Amino acid sequence: MKRLRELFRGGNDANKFFAFRDFNGIRPLVLGAIDEKSYVVASESVALDAVGAQYVRDILPGEIVYTNENEPGKLHSYMADEEKGKQRICSFEYIYFARPDSSLENINVYEIREKSGEKIWHQAPVEADVVIGVPDSGVPAAIGFARASGIPFRPVLIKNRYIGRSFIVPTQEMRERVVNLKLNPIISEIKDKRVVIIDDSIVRGTTSKRLVKILKDAGVKEIHFRSVSPPIIAPCYLGIDTPSKDDLISANMTTTELRDYLGVDSLEFLSVENLKEILGSANHCFGCFTEEYPVGKGEEVELFN
Repeated sequence: MKRLRELFRGGNDANKFFAFRDFNGIRPLVLGAIDEKSYVVASESVALDAVGAQYVRDILPGEIVYTNENEPGKLHSYMADEEKGKQRICSFEYIYFARPDSSLENINVYEIREKSGEKIWHQAPVEADVVIGVPDSGVPAAIGFARASGIPFRPVLIKNRYIGRSFIVPTQEMRERVVNLKLNPIISEIKDKRVVIIDDSIVRGTTSKRLVKILKDAGVKEIHFRSVSPPIIAPCYLGIDTPSKDDLISANMTTTELRDYLGVDSLEFLSVENLKEILGSANHCFGCFTEEYPVGKGEEVELFN
């Protein structure tokens, strides 16, 4: 630790480059190289592709990497606290936040989403005519569901690319307006049919309820809703600005109540146990699904004592 204090506090910091990942590795951080002398860091591997960098490796939980202009191409690595460096990456990164063409901790995000669709078919099978996915993160899961079930997948929800994520829009009225502008169905593909709709999650319920109305207005015969994340019952205190518990619909309704509120014929969420199986371990943060966090509320860590 003495050496780290010297590195951070000594000399001209303008000529130094530091990157640090939290002790539990809750948020991803990857290291890339543009050439033999330049390093970059990003939250996911696809960002490296965008700037022409080559993926080197994931930065470890609790790791600090350091370089400076006087040692071109040389990268130093230090573990801030060996005992605290544990893998607890956010499971919701794989479900929703990361781009499907990224890899996190050497796990391909697209494959995880496809597997989640396959898994929820086995968990909650249903008879239907067509499977549709909510763009963008629900589509790989819908493809997986279709492959496992034999029900054909149709990309019938057309997304307006200029509209952002609706759950972070500040008011309910604005969120409902965003949903109407965000998605539009190809009616001929779903009219008078039994539809399974796959979404990555249900947060406030705004998108889901309006989407169900859009499908009903399009003449859908039955709607079976499948969420490939468990019910979100608690906020994230670890780097994501999610709504308070009062605004999380699954924290305030049972699955049966939510099914009736949405007006669908059936509703199922992927179980936490099945999510852990898909990810390959329980060494992730599941706090928004379980209210059990790898870091206690208010816990502080001192790097330099």
